[in-house]
Amino acid sequence: MLSPNQRDIVTACVPALRAHGQVLTRNFYDRLFTAHPALRNVFNMSHQATGEQQQALAMAVLAYAQNINDPSVLGGALGVIAAKHASMGIRAEHYPLVGTHLLAAIEEVMGEAATQELLDAWAAAYDQLAALLIDAESTLYREAAAAPGGWSGWRPFRATRLERESATILSIYLQPTDGGPLPPFKPGQFVSVRRIDESGMAQVRQYSLSDAPGRSHLRITVKREDALTDAPAGIMSNILHEVTFTDDILELSFPQGDFTADTSVSTPIVLLSAGVGITPMLGIAEHVLDTQPERRVYFYHATRDRHSHAMGSWLRAKAMAHGSLRARIFYEAVTEGDVQGVHYDEEGRMDAKLLGRLPELADADYYVCGPRGFMAAQIQALKGVGVDARRIQAEVFGSTLA
Repeated sequence: MLSPNQRDIVTACVPALRAHGQVLTRNFYDRLFTAHPALRNVFNMSHQATGEQQQALAMAVLAYAQNINDPSVLGGALGVIAAKHASMGIRAEHYPLVGTHLLAAIEEVMGEAATQELLDAWAAAYDQLAALLIDAESTLYREAAAAPGGWSGWRPFRATRLERESATILSIYLQPTDGGPLPPFKPGQFVSVRRIDESGMAQVRQYSLSDAPGRSHLRITVKREDALTDAPAGIMSNILHEVTFTDDILELSFPQGDFTADTSVSTPIVLLSAGVGITPMLGIAEHVLDTQPERRVYFYHATRDRHSHAMGSWLRAKAMAHGSLRARIFYEAVTEGDVQGVHYDEEGRMDAKLLGRLPELADADYYVCGPRGFMAAQIQALKGVGVDARRIQAEVFGSTLA
């Protein structure tokens, strides 16, 4: 239990965390992986290489310190972290390892300022946070194991079909190798996928389930991440694209995540996606059309051009078959051969404020998924025209808070 004095000590560290948080988290991860190299099989080492994971953890530590007097404020964020951890196989026994190296990093980075009193305060703060996450993750593991067709840990699935959706996006259809039932899941949830790379290291990544529940398969839809000037090529996405074949085995976690549509209500639903951010929207739209055929669905999708555009014919066909679905496609760049009304509807970037102003969407729920810049722009636009933040959900691809 944190004492009032210990809470004050942690709070007093906020300015230092704001200024030097990533120095601390880099030190922490270096220590952790040096002492426990097997944990490289759990963490996304591509995000380690780019610094994305260090930044995410630094922001999480800062947020926790800022709210140390009332961690319940972080309930939603902690739920996201717990779901991610449960999908990756993080267990209670990992937390003491993390705590040891986090405190050692604090001591080294803060130098003489890291008094025993300060270290004791952070040890107590970490124990409090660990207890919250362990409890939440234990609940998720129990629920996964108890669900019909459920399991805890990893379950092997066979790739039964591969389908190229665009120049860089591939769909993989999966069925369990044991012939058992598929797990129940909510449309919009994700699974972790584990596969061994050429070096013998396990690669674990999260992918949205891109089809609705109740099918004879699970489906993930993966964008190949090519090397950029400031980022290496995506290891797992290239494995899945280049060396995955029909009948190959992938290990999956039980579905997790709360980026899901509320099907207990009938108010309009607005899906705003960009690029591979379309993947959770596919399952959400399909499920709503299946179970609530009269519910109005507005599906707006933005992509760079026709060559990067995935699932365009699927969306057009659904809009033709369901009068309750309105689809709109935005291309940043229109090229020769693109036909307006067939391949795309609007040239340029999406602007969600136009939707937020429609009277018929006064009580709509909004779901946003795509690159961070896209999501930030759409959320800001919606809030700017008076959409209540409680009616906006967003799904971040990549490292979350920790």
